[in-house]
Amino acid sequence: MTEQPSGAPKRHTTPRPIRVPDPLWQAYGRVCERLGTDRTNDVLEHMRAQVLQHGTEEDRANLARADAELAERRARKGGRPKRGTAADS
Repeated sequence: MTEQPSGAPKRHTTPRPIRVPDPLWQAYGRVCERLGTDRTNDVLEHMRAQVLQHGTEEDRANLARADAELAERRARKGGRPKRGTAADS
């Protein structure tokens, strides 16, 4: 498990705010809904694909650690949230 600077185990993923114009955010949300996903999962899949295609061995190792962290977190919480819930946006 990743350690925080204080030495305490990290308990959640870190929010990463990005600046997006509202009309683009709304359109992207509708597109993701039509594709049967949500913004978070779509962005995560895009990031994974970019690392796999363009990353170094170190980048791929980080991706493997991130995938393991997500799998462990989902196992603790009962799996990936169901699509179409308020938590998806």
